[in-house]
Formats: sequence, C-alpha cells, structure tokens
Amino acid sequence: MAIKILVADDEPSICEVVKLYLEREGFTVFSTGDGEAAMELEATHQPDLLILDVMLPKHTGWEICRALPRRVPVIFLTAKGTEADKITGFSLGADDYVTKPFSPKELVARVKAVLRRSGLIFEAGDVLRFPGLVINPATQTVEHNNEEITLTPKEFDLLLFLARHPKAVFSREQLLTNVWGYQFDGDDRTVDATVKRLRQKFTGEADAFIHTVWGVGYKFEVNSR
Repeated sequence: MAIKILVADDEPSICEVVKLYLEREGFTVFSTGDGEAAMELEATHQPDLLILDVMLPKHTGWEICRALPRRVPVIFLTAKGTEADKITGFSLGADDYVTKPFSPKELVARVKAVLRRSGLIFEAGDVLRFPGLVINPATQTVEHNNEEITLTPKEFDLLLFLARHPKAVFSREQLLTNVWGYQFDGDDRTVDATVKRLRQKFTGEADAFIHTVWGVGYKFEVNSR
C-alpha cells in the first residue's frame, strides 16, 4: 500500500518468503534476483526501504548501497555474517544487518523498527511529531505552532491517517474506506470538504501538510514546498 520495499536476493525462495510475509503486513514489495535489476527497480519505484543480499550477481549489495543516489533505509540480509562483514555493511550506511538462516517474522519486526526510526510508520499510540505539528492519538489533540487546534472527530481521523503514512498518496475512495469505513454512504466530495475545513482551521497552512495530488487524491508531507 503506502510503504514500498525492494527485496534483492539471488535465491528465489528467499524472495518469495520475504515478499509473502511483508505483503501480509500491507507493504508493497518488489523483488529481484540480481543487482542490476535491483538498481533499475530502485530508480523506477523509489522504494522506502531496501532489503539486500550482499552476494548478488552483476552488482553486489555493497555496490548498490554505495551507488544509491538518495538516502534510503537499507537492511542487509546475507550469509556473510563475520564481524568484518557487518562492519562493512554498517559503514556503508546500513540500518540493520540480518544473517542467514533467518526468521521471516523477526525480519518483519526489524523492517518495522527501521521504518519507525525513519519516521515512515508509527505505532497505534505514538505521538506524531513534525515541524510545527504535534498529533496525539491518545488525547485526540493537535497542536500547530504550540497552539491547540480544535478538530471534529472525522477531521482528526483524516489528519491522523494521512500523517501515519507520510508521502503516500491516497485516492478519495481509499480515504473514504480507511477513515469513514466500508459502510459509509457519502461520496468523494466528503473528503474534499473535510480537507477544506482542515485547511481553514490551520489558517490556510494545512496545505503545508496535506497536499492535493491532481487526478489522484491527497498526501501528507511536511515542508515539501
């Protein structure tokens, strides 16, 4: 769905297992068996996290990590488990290092931990903090530039849902399903009206958080202007 993960491993069975477990958690997964294809997929899809084997054909995991044009979280998943190998991985900027054989469930937990540290996902009760904006799910409160903003329950739910998936683009239909629920009888204009009210309550500055993606829907992103 929102978070995209690239898995590169020359063992098809490992790609299949990792992809299966990650997709069960709602992630969108791209997989490949060689380094050249991994670099092409990274450039095309710009995933939010990479899971790389070290000994990939054509380009190694080390080489891919060195060549990345942008900062993206990386987890090495490899049989190369010596201390020197791990030091090399972390010196290249790896966020975690998992050695084979491995537990798929543990790998998923490590993926979530890296994404949380990167600010890409949040636990249900986590307070979300962004420049100029604090969202507290437990108290259902929002602070903008240290001033509390009064929102209706649905305005809060919409803002919280988008903020928990930063940079992910959601159609109006997806927002109706996830925020209003499957049984909601309204139409797409309900989403637009709620976004408009949110922007008014932020004195016109909510468009610094909630961005219209023309022809698609909306996304949450801070300071992207």
